[in-house]
Amino acid sequence: MISDFFYFSMNIIEPKTEEEFEKYFFLRWEILRKPWNHPYSPKGDDMEDQCIHALMLDENEEAIGVCRLQFNSAEEGQIRYMAVRENQQGRGLGGKIIQFMESKAIGKGAQYMILNARENAVEFYKGQKYIVTEPSHLLWGAIPHFLMKKIF
Repeated sequence: MISDFFYFSMNIIEPKTEEEFEKYFFLRWEILRKPWNHPYSPKGDDMEDQCIHALMLDENEEAIGVCRLQFNSAEEGQIRYMAVRENQQGRGLGGKIIQFMESKAIGKGAQYMILNARENAVEFYKGQKYIVTEPSHLLWGAIPHFLMKKIF
């Protein structure tokens, strides 16, 4: 099956090289910021150096998914900037990225993970066993977010 080949040909890495980080930051911007007319920044924020980054590549080494794991305390990990290319969604790839990040968090001693999900992503995260704890914030005055949590 073509879909079986696809699963075996994707790869999740922690970006290390300048080229890998360029792919990572560009995809993050392209999916999460560009639709809202935010300018591209290849650097991210002040926390980038303290976080674990995941970059999912397809068989052609093209970026198809990204995610950042931030530690707010020794016990609390936080998923941030999670995104999968729209034409790749619905194939289980986001779940693979979440599993990758959860294993990293558990390996560093985290006891639970939180995230702020956009309204249109809440069902995806529920499928990953996260629960909504409360409404969170309204990003740019237009995108409702919900605080979600998963205890390991």
